[in-house]
Amino acid sequence: MSVSLYYNAHRPAPLTDAESASVARVVAARTASFPYDDEESLYVYERDAGAAQEILAGSTKMPFDPGRLMPVIAHVLDSVTELRRALPDAEWRVHMDDLDVPWDEAEGYALPGMRDEDLIAELSAAHGEDGLPG
Repeated sequence: MSVSLYYNAHRPAPLTDAESASVARVVAARTASFPYDDEESLYVYERDAGAAQEILAGSTKMPFDPGRLMPVIAHVLDSVTELRRALPDAEWRVHMDDLDVPWDEAEGYALPGMRDEDLIAELSAAHGEDGLPG
C-alpha cells in the first residue's frame, strides 16, 4: 500500500498569466533540485488555463524506503510552501492521505521530525540500500 501527499488550491478567479509563469518556475526549480532520480517528486496536474475554483492540484507518492521518506517529505512540502507563497490569495489544502499538513506562516508546511537529522540517520541505518531491513 502506498502513501501519497496531495496538494490543491482553490479560488474563484483563474490563474493569471503571471501566476502561471510563477508556478511553472517553482515547479521547474523544485523538480530540478529533487534529490532522487528514482523517486516521485512534486507533480502538478495539467489544468485548463481558464478554469476557476481549483487553480492548482497535484500529488506525490511517498517512497517505500524509510531512509528516503523524510527528505522527500521535506522537499515536497518546501515546494508546496513556495507554491502557496506564489498564490497567497488561494485556499489551500495539503494532506497525506487522511492527515492534514498544518500551515505555519513562518515555517510553511511541515510535519514533526521531517528535518530531524538523527531520525533520518536512524531510518537510513535500519534499512539497506534497497529499503529492506538490513
